[in-house]
Amino acid sequence: MTDTSHRHASDGAPTMPRGQLSLCTLAMPADTNANGDIFGGWLLSQMDIAGGIHASKVAKGRSVTVAIDAMTFRKPVYVGDVVSVYTDTIRTGRTSIAVSVEAWVQRRQETALVLVTDGRFTYVAINDQGQPHAIPPQT
Repeated sequence: MTDTSHRHASDGAPTMPRGQLSLCTLAMPADTNANGDIFGGWLLSQMDIAGGIHASKVAKGRSVTVAIDAMTFRKPVYVGDVVSVYTDTIRTGRTSIAVSVEAWVQRRQETALVLVTDGRFTYVAINDQGQPHAIPPQT
């Protein structure tokens, strides 16, 4: 069963962030593409960093990205937008963590948050030798 309690009935987009704030940054002119909007690759990297922070907390140590299982670019990000990335654990396996990652922006001179991108990332807990290891039980 899917939780739709925080979604618009009309478009299926969430109306509020899911999970915890893991990263907050400002979109700058150096991050733009040829059209003058923020480059999707820059946004993807911010989401991966936030997801990695979340996964490392769950793994209580190092983790690496092994897959981006889904990614939806819903709206553009503009220079001057404050980008906030929220993360939430979807599933924890023996060595892997599936993480919901949502990027929301607050546009200049506006107060509302706007969902611009969301995705599902998978990380694997690793030891100091780079080998997968079991995720400790969550307390």
